[in-house]
Amino acid sequence: MKKLILASILSAVTLSVSAQTEDTDNGVVSLAGREGFSIKSQKGDFVFKPYTLIQTAGKYNWYDDEGLDKAYNQDNVMNSGFAIPYAILGFTGKVYDRISFNLCINAAASGGAILQQAWFDVKANNALAFRVGKFKTPYTHAYLTTLGETLLPSVPTSLTSNVIMPHVLNAVNPTIGTGFDLGVMAHGLVANQKFSYEAGIFNGTGSGVNTATKTLSDDIKGLPSLFYAGRIAVMPFGYMPTSQGNPNNLNDEKLMFALSANVNVEAQSESTNDSRYGFEFAYMKNKLYIAAEAYMMHIGFTDRQKIDDTFNYWGAYIQAGYFVAPQWQVAVRYDVMDRNATDKDGLINMPAVGFNYFIKDTNLKLQVMYQNMGRTGHATQLDRDNDDLGLATHSATVMLQYAF
Repeated sequence: MKKLILASILSAVTLSVSAQTEDTDNGVVSLAGREGFSIKSQKGDFVFKPYTLIQTAGKYNWYDDEGLDKAYNQDNVMNSGFAIPYAILGFTGKVYDRISFNLCINAAASGGAILQQAWFDVKANNALAFRVGKFKTPYTHAYLTTLGETLLPSVPTSLTSNVIMPHVLNAVNPTIGTGFDLGVMAHGLVANQKFSYEAGIFNGTGSGVNTATKTLSDDIKGLPSLFYAGRIAVMPFGYMPTSQGNPNNLNDEKLMFALSANVNVEAQSESTNDSRYGFEFAYMKNKLYIAAEAYMMHIGFTDRQKIDDTFNYWGAYIQAGYFVAPQWQVAVRYDVMDRNATDKDGLINMPAVGFNYFIKDTNLKLQVMYQNMGRTGHATQLDRDNDDLGLATHSATVMLQYAF
């Protein structure tokens, strides 16, 4: 009897070690063309693929004297030592070529951010699908890149740094980048995968909140105080992989231009309305990868704040990578940001260099990066000192990553 049950199970489900060509995108590790463990029905109607990503890093950060209180022995070297940026365990798969799903946790995070992603995708056809759950919002090439295939260990600082304004908000000042959120999104690929679109509605509370907390807008009557986002991309040579360099893909040419826009209605504890706009460019040809982005954020206060000020911030970067050998990729990036808003003079700029070593036949990736933070164009020394508060002048990272 036991043998009969076992035989029935094995006849329904096979364990395969095969290339993953199915639509099982997870935003963490690339499965395309990768040999790995999966559970698949004989007809291919059901595919289940577990995956993991572990990143361990050594960090060194040196800060200028401004913002430090020497009376309390605050050191120029802070936020240094060892870290685990991500420790992700997840699974992804598909059912009947109509439904795909993904769930993963990040054990290195805390609070609601432990649940990094949880979504399912229902596809009517290639041109129309609906994704529901927690996933990446459709904004910026840097965040939409597969986590384990970024050119440098950290995304541009212009996306992650909190902006500066002369008012205290009920919550932390926003960043230009958005990241993960809860919501629903329509998306699709048309014209032989040369054009893509995404349009979604999200909570606007970010990856750290997994509950419904929003209200109706007081400023725009009847409109829910949610995050509304859209993105369109043109890819003349076919679908652009969400990678910034992979040694398994050095014989291809891809090009992408994209535009995105979003508005977070009554964001930051209902104190501001934040709108963002972005332009993306990415190009891959054989061993070369190059990308550039420009983005801006407009902040206006809600009526209840009784503040007439508005602020505009912008940032941009250009980065490039080249495989000087099959497993060696060199990288360079120039990142610039107007952190103190356009009504004040001054920019911060953050050039960075690095290299990546893909250890053959192990799924291990070593990344090394150095970034310097400079300031230019400020009207006064006080403006110059304030503009880099909380940001390291010299930053170095050595990160070893394992993906399965």
